[in-house]
Amino acid sequence: MLLLRRNFVSYGRAAALIGGIALTGLLAGPAAAVEGQLRIAKQFGVVYLLLNVIEDQKLVEKHGKESGLDITVEYVQLSGGSAVNDALLSGAVDIGGAGVGPLFTLWDRTRGRQGVKGVASLGNFPYYLVSNRPGVKTIADFTDADRIAVPAVGVSVQSRILQWASAKLWGDKDFAKLDKLTVAIPHPEATAAIVKGGTEVTGHFANPPFQDQELAENPNAHVVLNSYDVQGGPSSSTVLYATERFYTESPKTYAAFVEALEEAAKFVTANPEKAADIYLKATNSKLDRELLLKVIRNPQVSFKIEPQNTLGLGQFMHRVGAIKTEPKSLSDYFFASPRTATGS
Repeated sequence: MLLLRRNFVSYGRAAALIGGIALTGLLAGPAAAVEGQLRIAKQFGVVYLLLNVIEDQKLVEKHGKESGLDITVEYVQLSGGSAVNDALLSGAVDIGGAGVGPLFTLWDRTRGRQGVKGVASLGNFPYYLVSNRPGVKTIADFTDADRIAVPAVGVSVQSRILQWASAKLWGDKDFAKLDKLTVAIPHPEATAAIVKGGTEVTGHFANPPFQDQELAENPNAHVVLNSYDVQGGPSSSTVLYATERFYTESPKTYAAFVEALEEAAKFVTANPEKAADIYLKATNSKLDRELLLKVIRNPQVSFKIEPQNTLGLGQFMHRVGAIKTEPKSLSDYFFASPRTATGS
């Protein structure tokens, strides 16, 4: 485990630096949005495939030109909802990609200030809590000797879904019962720990393709929890969000991005093999192509930008005191757009 921790030093320093900048952002607010400039924070996994397609095919630039605007697009690679939220609040990025849990946290904390809201979904994906310890059949089987890797402790959507599952099992008062077992580890490193074994990390609440890789490469790896079972069906666990300032001051850039996102969703659905090649190239991944195609073609996965089944998590977070404001409808925490208005 020591080796794993050493690998996180540089990431931790970067996150701390962003966090320090974000404190200034909370006090002074981000710099003014610039029409024609778009900086996007993304993370790891197939859940960000739409962003890979947009970047590869320069779809934002394409839709910007159609509206008479030249748009410069930059992509920032981060890990964990906390780092994404910090970058957004500091003004380092214009749109952040993270779990719906971090969105609810930031929406609640910035009401009346930066006014962070959702932009669109990146699709519906089941997230698996995978364990390589045969004795762990349910979340109740984890012990104090186990550690569960998540992108960000207590903040990431994986952490929030684990809390929700805990509340359903033990009651709302014990929703954070397993928090003490969770550790913040980026998905690639956590996957290596589950596949190889031999560390205190015996669980990983991941996303595709990391969870699929674990199940394929370690015969002891198995699914302990499926996020869909907790959320009540197919759900948009990873979303994109921005500040009110960006939404209002860069309307053409915002519109071009949403249009590009919708085009990318249609492309992936119609061309899974081409989409797989784009992902492998964009991420420089050594992942088996057939395994990747299996993920993209999974009948439980759908690539669409309308958020689905997100409200329940926000209401749970309010019920246990994780956020102060209770969301009542999608319009509370998502910006108005005809392309996402039919979501839930």
